Amino acid sequence: MAERPPLERRPAAVRESGLLHALPAQASWILRGDSRVMAAAGTALGLTLSTQPCRASVQGARAALWLGPDEQLLLVPEKEGAKLAQAFLTALAHLPHALVDVSHRQVHLEMHGAAAAWCLNVGCPLDLELASFPAGMCTRTVLAKAQIVLWRPAEWIFRVLVARSYADYVSRFLVEAARELQPPAQTDDIQTPSDP
Repeated sequence: MAERPPLERRPAAVRESGLLHALPAQASWILRGDSRVMAAAGTALGLTLSTQPCRASVQGARAALWLGPDEQLLLVPEKEGAKLAQAFLTALAHLPHALVDVSHRQVHLEMHGAAAAWCLNVGCPLDLELASFPAGMCTRTVLAKAQIVLWRPAEWIFRVLVARSYADYVSRFLVEAARELQPPAQTDDIQTPSDP
């Protein structure tokens, strides 16, 4: 029997607005291990992985998000994925660890602007004021009924990492939240009183 060709992955359905857009696909891994594992993976990635809870480490387009005492989410541009995967295999070969490629699991969304935190707080229970959730912070949380990873790389920018199956739901939710900030559209059938 002839082998069937692999199915081509369709892009996730994502709604966009002036505040929200989808980011290009990234190569992503969940890494679990002790401090030796984190140090070796950081060397392969070209940055020092954060030991401070809920903080991201960034070097250029590469990032590592602290998700737990022994867990990091590693992110690199998609075109660097194969090269980094090999580098991780070499660096971690003799260390007990778990490294899982989750590149196709999540969709990366970005909200930007002064109203981004307000829109996210329509469905997210965290205090997203800058003093409580500063630039560089990241964590697992929920948005409406979906689990997400929320990362604030800059003061007015939030990244929302969500499972592909929830991308349409989450993006629709955020687009609808942003609509609350827009003035109602003017229509031609509105009558204005004439001067006496």
